[in-house]
Amino acid sequence: MFKHVKSLQYTVRVAEPNPGLANLLLEQFGGPQGELAAACRYFTQGLGDDDPGRKDLLLDIATEELSHLEIIGTIVAMLNKGAKGELAEGTQKEADLYRSLTGNGNDSHITSVLYGGGPPLINSAGVPWTAAYIDTIGEPTADLRSNIAAEARAKIVYERLINLTDDVGVRDALSFLMTREVAHQLSFEKALYAIRNNFPPGKLPPVPEFANTYYNMSDEGEVRGSWNSDENFNYVANPQPAVDGGDGLAVLTIPEAQKVDYEVMAQRTQSDPSVNPTTGAELGATSPTGIAQDKDATDPNLPPA
Repeated sequence: MFKHVKSLQYTVRVAEPNPGLANLLLEQFGGPQGELAAACRYFTQGLGDDDPGRKDLLLDIATEELSHLEIIGTIVAMLNKGAKGELAEGTQKEADLYRSLTGNGNDSHITSVLYGGGPPLINSAGVPWTAAYIDTIGEPTADLRSNIAAEARAKIVYERLINLTDDVGVRDALSFLMTREVAHQLSFEKALYAIRNNFPPGKLPPVPEFANTYYNMSDEGEVRGSWNSDENFNYVANPQPAVDGGDGLAVLTIPEAQKVDYEVMAQRTQSDPSVNPTTGAELGATSPTGIAQDKDATDPNLPPA
């Protein structure tokens, strides 16, 4: 059950309208790293989690993400106030109005015209929000790691947005939102490590002979570190197929009823490596001198030019 509180979680102060900045802030409203995506991600995880502690954590943070969505949406709407009125009432000359909406190379004229200056569920490039942003898989040890990465990405986006504006009030609100991403990341890390057996994710154990093996797949310039050290891994400097000891060939046992049809199809579509046909592309090709060939004299089947 939800009950909306009209006061924002954090006080928002905007110095002056700025439709270009509003358009950029939509990245955290309807973008893949935005607040709606985060809220939906954590809600779906929380509703499906059977652990009381994690369920409480996920639903708490999901609800807070909705309050952050409200903050971002409010800032976007405030930044668009001036342009919204001018566009709706037509009080400004056409050229001046268009210039104000397209200044500094932004696309705010699109969001202003299509959405009336409100905060639409799109990212800063105009791409509609999609549930495909939600990567919940239903395994806590995998989902919590995904959440940690999501909070880190959102934190970086907020950093970039803060660097794009000199508006003190907007920077202050964005700094709060950025900081909450850090707090959420820490909570998710604590919850992950509260699961005693959290690695590897899932139930099935990895195949032992490959679990701690590092294959050097580069010809040269390899760099050794803890991620591929002899202390932590069986480092294979020059891996050869097949690493399982087989011949590396694909094998299929096909039912007899299907085998006949397959062999007929394979024979019908078989290539003849001895044929060197002249193609349509070659007919229209130029010679090394740049002059079109009239006829390939080596092929008597070609018509005269």
